Amino acid sequence: IVVSAPDVKSREQILEVHARKKKLAEDVDLKTVARNTSGFAGADLENILNEAALLAARRNLDCIGMKEIEDAMVKVTMGPEKKTRVRSEKENKLVAYHEAGHAVVSRYLPTQDKVHQISIVPRGMAGGYTMYRPAEDKSFRSKTEMEENIVSLLGGRVAEKLILDDISTGASNDIERATAISRAMVTKYGMSEKLGTITFGADQEEVFLGRDLAHAKEYSEETAAIIDEEVKKIVDAGYEKAINILSEHVDKLHAVAKILLEKEKIDGEEFDKIFGE
Repeated sequence: IVVSAPDVKSREQILEVHARKKKLAEDVDLKTVARNTSGFAGADLENILNEAALLAARRNLDCIGMKEIEDAMVKVTMGPEKKTRVRSEKENKLVAYHEAGHAVVSRYLPTQDKVHQISIVPRGMAGGYTMYRPAEDKSFRSKTEMEENIVSLLGGRVAEKLILDDISTGASNDIERATAISRAMVTKYGMSEKLGTITFGADQEEVFLGRDLAHAKEYSEETAAIIDEEVKKIVDAGYEKAINILSEHVDKLHAVAKILLEKEKIDGEEFDKIFGE
């Protein structure tokens, strides 16, 4: 049985239930927390409030503030800070420009969510991260939105190449995700003009002690080659658009990276100020 993630109203109600026995500061707005946790399951929301309570205790506070909830959201999403991981100045610069690349590119893509926080502090398996604040819960994604998501994902790799004239393994997950989106557009959603409104290789679900997806190959090697070409074309177009955006707004890229190298983190409000908002 697949249970869908709760909508914004349900998330607010779940948060209210788990907040009943916790002392919240006056600045805490559970409506805002609910809006900022699109896609979170009930257990995730419970974890956020529990983690926020632990943070408040460690900070010798008598109640949970919005700052503790925000920090807890990052920890639940990205994992704990890797405070023992020591990086060189060169690595810090690379991570700063990589994350700045994601953020600046997304700023100029109308369909993409607003930046919530950027950090070069290592967490979990990530050397840094750019978090976004969803404006609303979405049931569907348009072709334009998916294309622009690919552009945003490739912004980090493009920034590395543009500023440092080199590329790193740090973009591997971004490239993997961009390729997966592009392949889904071509094979699942019928968004390739060349191949038309057709699905290729429908998923066949075989359930035994869990779920295993077997992909039935229903097309020729020639069609497979065309699919690969179409996937590459979408990713390449996204890469070129990211180059154009960062080349035009390289001053903003430098500005964001500079603050990251100085402070390690930038919140959404400070990020918007760089763009005169």
